Formats: sequence, structure tokens, C-alpha cells
Amino acid sequence: MSDEVRRATAESDAELAFEGALRPQSLGEFVGQHKVRRQLQLLLEAAALQNRTPDHILLAGPPGLGKTTLAMIIAHEGQRPLRMTSGPAIQHAGDLAAVLSSLVPGEVLFIDEIHRMARSAEEMLYLAMEDFRVDIMVGKGAGATSIPLELAPFTLVGATTRAGLLPNPLRDRFGFTAHLEFYEPEELHQVLVRAARLLALAIDDDALGEIAGRSRGTPRIANRLLRRVRDYALVHGGAADRAAVRAALELYDVDEQGLDRLDRAVLSAVVERFDGGPVGLSTLAVSVGEEAETIEAVVEPFLVRSGLLSRTPRGRVATARAWQHLGLAPRGTVADDL
Repeated sequence: MSDEVRRATAESDAELAFEGALRPQSLGEFVGQHKVRRQLQLLLEAAALQNRTPDHILLAGPPGLGKTTLAMIIAHEGQRPLRMTSGPAIQHAGDLAAVLSSLVPGEVLFIDEIHRMARSAEEMLYLAMEDFRVDIMVGKGAGATSIPLELAPFTLVGATTRAGLLPNPLRDRFGFTAHLEFYEPEELHQVLVRAARLLALAIDDDALGEIAGRSRGTPRIANRLLRRVRDYALVHGGAADRAAVRAALELYDVDEQGLDRLDRAVLSAVVERFDGGPVGLSTLAVSVGEEAETIEAVVEPFLVRSGLLSRTPRGRVATARAWQHLGLAPRGTVADDL
């Protein structure tokens, strides 16, 4: 193995170690989500005092807010092993039975995107969550038999970005549902201070504040933008100050409010091509060359939350703030007047 390959491998390992270090190890280190942290702390401490497994926990919220990190913390705080899988990976009841039967007593089972699990697996999970057993069907037709399989007590931690898609019987079996909220810029600033320290990046508070303001209230995006700023400062040989942040984020098409290229393309299409709307979702998707599902699931939530776009029965409408953001004067009816 050449020296260059060894060096690249070592640097890749260091980068992976950094990724792991970015995740807090305890509820005390976790920034933001103050109410959820207190609720989880109470639940875990009560379970420890009673020497039992904690109740099943559902973590609901948009991507990038720390659901996977909280699942790891739940296992770490209770000094329990953690098993991780995802809803799309469980396509049959047999897949879930294999995972459940291999759990050790007290283990934490984390299922990401639990709303995308197969329906047959969901129905098997009902009995497993309540009675810690599953019924395995052997054979078909009149000769089929049911074999009960006892399971070790475990804690299920489910994560979902769309809690409304979970069937009621499954949602009701969770002892606690945590609703994660978007972060305030001050909280993101704390996240970035910690990440910069772990990254050994010398960066001033003004620069971190600039990144926090463009991170859409999401720690995952904040950490990603910080790494792009680090790369920019490294390549250009300058300091990681506010000017470097603005130059780096301009290069990566992230504006002052955190809008990226696709966000601005959607906003510009509504404002400039359709005079502010209303415009239907399918028409808007064709106009920007993206799938309608991408527009609805990825772009719209942030634009609506930022007050730049409004949904009406007739279609999507740009608000007065959207016109102002694009530097244009409203020509037609805007959402603020509806």
C-alpha cells in the first residue's frame, strides 16, 4: 500500500470519527429540544429506579433534528445495547420476526422511518410491543399452524418524519411520543461552537452566527455548511471569518435565508412565471423540471414555514415576503391579501 493511500485512509477514518463525535453521548450534551429532553430524562430515570425496560418511544419530526441521535442516547443512558434498522428494510413479517427473536433482554430496537414498514410487519409488531411475543404461521391453508414465540423484553424506539401515516393501533402502543421542533438560531450557534471545536476550526462568533441563520433551523444542515466553510478556508488559505462564510455559501447557492437553488427556482417560478399564483403543484413541478413529490415533500415545507409561500384551495401563492425576497414589487394578488 502506497503512502498516499495510507494517508487517504487515515484521513477518511478521521472524518468518520468526526461524524461520530458530532453526535452527543448524553441528554446533558444534547443541545435544544428542552422539553423533549426533560420528558425523556424522567422516563429513563423512572425505568431505572423500577429496574425495568423503558416504555416504547416514538420520535416524530422533520429530518435532521436529532431523532437517530436521541435513540443512541436512550440506549447509552440506560447502558443497554442498541439494534438499528429501518422501515424500508422490513418488507415482510419474517424480516421483523428475525430481528425481534435475536434481541437480548433490555435491548433498544431503533426503527428509522417506521411509517414505511410493511403492513404485515406492523401487525406483528402490535403483539410484540404489548406482550413481548409473536405468532409465527407455519404452512398454508387448513393445515397452517400458529407457533407462539416468546421475546425478550425490549424497548422500541421508532423515528418518523410523517407521524400521520402511522396506523392508530401502532401509534397508540407507544408509551411516549416526542415531537421534535426546529431549532432557534441561538441553539444552532451552540451546535456549531461544539462542532467547530471538534473540527479544530478557528472561526469567530459572527461567522458562526451567519451559518446558523442560514441553516433552516436544522442541526444537520448547520454541520454540513460548517464543513463547506472549512473546506473553503482550507483551499483559499484564508481565515474562517464572516466574509469566508458568505463567499463559501454563495458558491454553494445558499442565500441569506437558507434557500438553495431549488427553493429559489420554485419561488421564482411562482412569482415571475405565474404572477404570484395561484398555481397547481403539477404545473409548478413541470415548470422547474422536478417531480411533484419532491416539490411537496422537500421544498414546500420550508418555504411555507418561512412565510414565502402559501397553500390555498386553488394552488400555491407567493406571499408579499416572497416578492420582497426576490427584489420585486408585487404585481398581482399575493397570499397576504387572501
